[in-house]
Amino acid sequence: MSSILLGNRDLIRSINRSILLNAIKTRGEVSRAALAHLTGLSPATVTAITGQLIKEGLVFEKATGDSTGGRPPIMLALNPRGGFVIGIKLMEGHAIGALTDLNAAILAKDTIDLADKQVETSVEMLSILVNRLVQSSGVRKKQLLGVGIGLAGVVDFTHGIVRQNPFFGWRNIPLGDLLETRLRVPVFIDNDVNTLTLSEKWINRSQPEDNFIVITVGRGIGMGIIINGQIYRGKAGGAGELGHMVVDANGPLCDCGRHGCLESLVSDRALVAQARQVVSADIADLDDVIRLATAGQTEAVGVLSRAGVLLGRQIANLVNVFDPKLIIISGEGTRMGEAFFAAVRTAFHDSVMTGLAEDTEIRVNSWGDDIWALGAASLVIAEIFKSPIQKEERLDQARK
Repeated sequence: MSSILLGNRDLIRSINRSILLNAIKTRGEVSRAALAHLTGLSPATVTAITGQLIKEGLVFEKATGDSTGGRPPIMLALNPRGGFVIGIKLMEGHAIGALTDLNAAILAKDTIDLADKQVETSVEMLSILVNRLVQSSGVRKKQLLGVGIGLAGVVDFTHGIVRQNPFFGWRNIPLGDLLETRLRVPVFIDNDVNTLTLSEKWINRSQPEDNFIVITVGRGIGMGIIINGQIYRGKAGGAGELGHMVVDANGPLCDCGRHGCLESLVSDRALVAQARQVVSADIADLDDVIRLATAGQTEAVGVLSRAGVLLGRQIANLVNVFDPKLIIISGEGTRMGEAFFAAVRTAFHDSVMTGLAEDTEIRVNSWGDDIWALGAASLVIAEIFKSPIQKEERLDQARK
């Protein structure tokens, strides 16, 4: 029999496996007969593939379901302990990690400090963090399906390369390969806002949308984009640099070297600088600005309101371009309160194209360090449930 025919059969089987695994994850509990009906696959194919998934530990049989006359069906469900993943948010000065099961339930958390910004130091510290998480969770290393790393900057997900990182000064660092060599498990790296966006798709079960945008506000301004259920990264991982859209060519100098980027006007550091000019030179941090604005201090309210207007206008521009169903705002900046978000909503409705705002939701999500680590973990979870066609496309790109 030709190798091409065998290859086609293997691919078809892999595709069917992916279809069934995703159907089981989506439905929570489902019978083999229902899977055959849902997917259009034959009962024999469903039985054979689910049997293999059970053998691998990814799926298990649960108590029988309701009978419609005859023997009650045996239900299948995703086994959350069929494998484990680690997600790490790499930041300037330290890294936060979490080990989770396949339902993203956190089993262990840890933080490690970085002594300097050298690549070798970071690889060493990240390896130590991974091993500490495995040991503290009681999970065996062979049960670890992969490690996801999220960090700021331009990241080439396909090749595992940090093209540019603003905090470490890295350029074209093959972080994925360096860590895989040390850890001997698959390692996936991506922009941290992309990882946060993936967590909304793969971990948040209440998230049914296939077209949405995540915007993070904090030290920087970032964006992740989901189009037709797939994350959009651009040709080399640079998509989503919302913070570096120029909104005022005569504005302050941005870290990127240009003037008037959104980040230079709306980030935490920018707002503190503005408040020191118009409120008080004694402003220590953004919490001081928020506290004064909450108390009704006029100039502090103005600082946050002006920033909200700028962000609201850019959200309107995004809706005009992408027409998403949902915009999620996350990150440290979600604590800025009503002065900021009232201005965001007003500016958005004043600037968006007529007819596009009515069915577009703007949602503010709560924020915490765990979210970033879970986002990085979702990189690995997403790979587990990806279609083999998508995986092959990624491998083809990596070979180029």
